[in-house]
Amino acid sequence: LIYVLVVGGIASIFTFTAAPLLMSKSVNSIVALRVLAPTIFFSGLLGVLRGYFQAHGSMLHTSLSQILEQIVNAVVSILAGYLLIQMVADQSETTQAIYGSAGSALGTGAGVVTALLFMSGMFVLNRRTIRRRMKYDRTGQHDSYGEIFKLIITIVTPFILSTFIYNCSTVVNMDTYYRIIMEYKDVDSVTAHIDYGIFATQAVAVVNIPIAIASAMSSATIPGLATTFVRREYKKTRDQVSKAIRMTMLIAIPASVGLLLLSKPIMHFIFPQKEALDKASGLLAALAVTVILYCLSTLTNAVLQGIGRVNTPVIHSAVALVVQTAGLVLLLWFTELNLYALACANIIYSFVMCVLNQISVRKHLKYRQEVVRTFILPFVSSLVMGVVAYGVYYGLYMVLPVSRIVLLIAIGIGAMVYFAMILLTGGVTEKELKAFPKGAMLVHFAKKLRLLK
Repeated sequence: LIYVLVVGGIASIFTFTAAPLLMSKSVNSIVALRVLAPTIFFSGLLGVLRGYFQAHGSMLHTSLSQILEQIVNAVVSILAGYLLIQMVADQSETTQAIYGSAGSALGTGAGVVTALLFMSGMFVLNRRTIRRRMKYDRTGQHDSYGEIFKLIITIVTPFILSTFIYNCSTVVNMDTYYRIIMEYKDVDSVTAHIDYGIFATQAVAVVNIPIAIASAMSSATIPGLATTFVRREYKKTRDQVSKAIRMTMLIAIPASVGLLLLSKPIMHFIFPQKEALDKASGLLAALAVTVILYCLSTLTNAVLQGIGRVNTPVIHSAVALVVQTAGLVLLLWFTELNLYALACANIIYSFVMCVLNQISVRKHLKYRQEVVRTFILPFVSSLVMGVVAYGVYYGLYMVLPVSRIVLLIAIGIGAMVYFAMILLTGGVTEKELKAFPKGAMLVHFAKKLRLLK
């Protein structure tokens, strides 16, 4: 908490005061960034409490707080954005947009503060149990503040640097794109900002939905990995890595195929602006492969951190950032890909991270990735699922031209086809299926359909 109070406090104050410098290329974003600045501080405190419960093997409190955070975020973002726009309804569209974005930023902070209050309440409610556990604990030792801070600086700081470099790649991409497009390709500022907005707030936002699953899996994986590795139970560690990667790929691969083949109806379902639909759906299809790559690189980041190689992901992130930036500059300079060059840069970054992480995991854990059941069978099952869902959507749409209803039907049928295919091909065993949420019910359902013996 002391570490977060200091580091988070400095970061929040710096972001607030340096907003004009940080947003020199986009001065209209200064207000929104300043509204977001306190969120950095509160996020740090929230992370400490979530980390405490996760380290004790409880994901329930974190999960509930995340759900609550997103609900409050959505409600306050829309409400505050609307009310602030109404306050300046008689002023220019630019002023209205500035106030609207500030309202949306306020929603992010409100969500974090709500989750922080919830986690604080959970800590207070569990205080008696925590004290009892401390009283009867005879397995540990009492570390001094100096030892704890040394541990935090050597272990936590690389985590922060790795995340910083990952987020920095987005800023570098944006700045590179604006500079080359506006200064050397004579694209006007409004068009450049609108196009980048389609890429960042529509295509990337949709792709990040399945990637969030890998982030959750990574958070849940680290404590168990660290425990078995410290005990020198290396076979158990490798088994945990294999299981985590397989479970993540069972979700990431069909998500990637679905986003590729149904990019236009999915984008129309979430962002029904007709003028941006073709561009946004094309970018979503181009980014679909990054779902697999980012899920894999996020998970292998967690594996390396869990086995104590905390500096390795930082180095890999830095290398990937340099490679993707060089690739983006070349693509923007020598081709007419423009927005698609940004998509290519994301692919390059996630691919480089995947390759470097896999090499390190193999080296330090003597881990060899199983390919057939982890990648090939889910891909074959996903391909069948995608073809069926594509056919169902466009077939039904000719009869019932209501895109949203038809898409939901197509996704439902596609999910059932994938479930059947992954079981029939042997991609998932009964034991593995039971490990999923509601696994016993899924096994019972599969046996009823004779998909399992």
